[in-house]
Amino acid sequence: MPVRNGMVHWPGDQPFQRTVDKDLAKGDVCTLSQITLSVHTGTHMDAPLHFVPDSPTIDELPLDATVGAARVIGIRDRTVITRDELMKHGIEVGERVLFKTANSDRLWSSDTFAEDFVYIEQDAAAYLVECGVRMVGIDYLSVGGFSKDGPETHRELLGAGVWVIEGLNLSGVDPGDYELICLPLRLMEAEGSPARAILRPIEVTQ
Repeated sequence: MPVRNGMVHWPGDQPFQRTVDKDLAKGDVCTLSQITLSVHTGTHMDAPLHFVPDSPTIDELPLDATVGAARVIGIRDRTVITRDELMKHGIEVGERVLFKTANSDRLWSSDTFAEDFVYIEQDAAAYLVECGVRMVGIDYLSVGGFSKDGPETHRELLGAGVWVIEGLNLSGVDPGDYELICLPLRLMEAEGSPARAILRPIEVTQ
């Protein structure tokens, strides 16, 4: 997601703010700005430490968790991601899965936080752990719900060592197989970090 002043953020988190300290247009020798933000701003990653005590931090992310083949799975339910729906997709051990939901179509155009975003229910998170996925991504600010299964879904995934990407913009992405490259800032001992995530189509050689 583009990171800018006024963008949507999780209620209670530090809003993103960029201020310009020096400006070439005003005769300064250079342009220089500073930012304040929550590490869970826009597209970002959660490390296990976010909800699990004494667990890995974002600087301990193994790069193969978020770099490599990934599958974008389209979710039809416009309320919640359920175990029953996930069971139809044949999710396999070691997969990196990104969920494209109704969030991508309706929420990112607004700077107002939406409490009714599509999320992963705890039982579906448990199913993903059973499948042995290495990484899960979703197209709004949390894998868990605002009013239900927030901490529970996080603990289910992060407690099993599943790395999480939140705040993905999948509005222009079709379900299917891609190459994912997603790297957070290497913030030492932090529980999360902003990240830049890109998907590239997998080229099929004849």
